[in-house]
Amino acid sequence: MTAEQLISIVDDDASMREALVELVRSLGYEVRDFASAEDFLASNDLGQFTCAITDIQMPGMDGFELKHELSTRHSSLPVIMITARAEPGTEEKAMSSGATCLLRKPFEAETLANCLQRILRGV
Repeated sequence: MTAEQLISIVDDDASMREALVELVRSLGYEVRDFASAEDFLASNDLGQFTCAITDIQMPGMDGFELKHELSTRHSSLPVIMITARAEPGTEEKAMSSGATCLLRKPFEAETLANCLQRILRGV
């Protein structure tokens, strides 16, 4: 794994965001984190990310809206969506929006690692 594999983490929950940053760094990736979808989209590094991990439920722009905006700007950026909710149709909506993986909190570190490996093998 190289520094060229820059992963973004977008989550309004500071403790979850920090835990994800530590987990993804422990897997050997470079990480940048953002407290909102709007902050991520305003990043000067937007074109350098290899993958985005985003919560679905956030104030302001949610994960689905973020994925739509990313598809408009950077259609090839893979997105992993995470959620604590289990509403019917969430998985279908995530997959139809173009998300590569949907992880339900709490999830195992290995589950996220496997999803990242699958995405990055295709990069």
